[in-house]
Amino acid sequence: MKKVALITGAASGIGREFSRIHAKKGGNIVAVDVNAEGLMELKNELENKHGVEVYTIVKNLTELTAPQEIHNEVVRQGIEIDYLINNAGFGGVGAFHERDWAKDQAMIQVNVLALTSLTRQFLPDFVARDSGRILNVSSTVSLVPGPYQAVYFATKAYVTSFNRSIYGELSDTGVTSTALLPGATKTAFGDHSGMNKTAIYKKPASATAVASEGYKAMEKGEVEVIAGLGWNQRMELKFIPFLSSESLIKRIKKQSVAH
Repeated sequence: MKKVALITGAASGIGREFSRIHAKKGGNIVAVDVNAEGLMELKNELENKHGVEVYTIVKNLTELTAPQEIHNEVVRQGIEIDYLINNAGFGGVGAFHERDWAKDQAMIQVNVLALTSLTRQFLPDFVARDSGRILNVSSTVSLVPGPYQAVYFATKAYVTSFNRSIYGELSDTGVTSTALLPGATKTAFGDHSGMNKTAIYKKPASATAVASEGYKAMEKGEVEVIAGLGWNQRMELKFIPFLSSESLIKRIKKQSVAH
């Protein structure tokens, strides 16, 4: 039987690559995105190339009711979800006290509340069947403070912490929850958020490579995976716990301002 993956932010970037990977494996997809045109392009591409079914849901995850509406639609269509890939998210650059508060509220809604709500909507079904995979897209920035990107870094810290906790709760079940922690990745995300102008984005990884690492870790049921970083960057992350908060903030601040 074909596995069905529900993928948010499916029309572009890492989400699109997740969709391509899953379709190549013969799986059907429920693709969720605010970009209706992008969803139709994705649907046509994957159905024509791989002979799978792609059901599209146009939904803006900044709306509080969106996760419940997505779940209701899936139930109404009689679709059983095997993989939940919480990929949608966005960021922004600027001093916290100067940024548009409405934009940061929307960021929290998408990066934290929508991800958590969708997990809560679908997880009981997974546990009842004793099978299912969840993939939550976090970031390596979840491990450090983020001057000038305070809300974005904090939302990703929530995702990593939340995922680790859920993973522990599910240890006696056939369900797993995996966090993908990419470094800077070459997608439209960087352009839209302004983060492409920071030092972190000097050598971004490809969305294809990042999605591939995340998907494989999800299939294996791993708690988390760091993707898209070179050996030196991975080693730097290992030393983070030994740095004082003050010295760490100084280092991150240098990378968080425009270059």
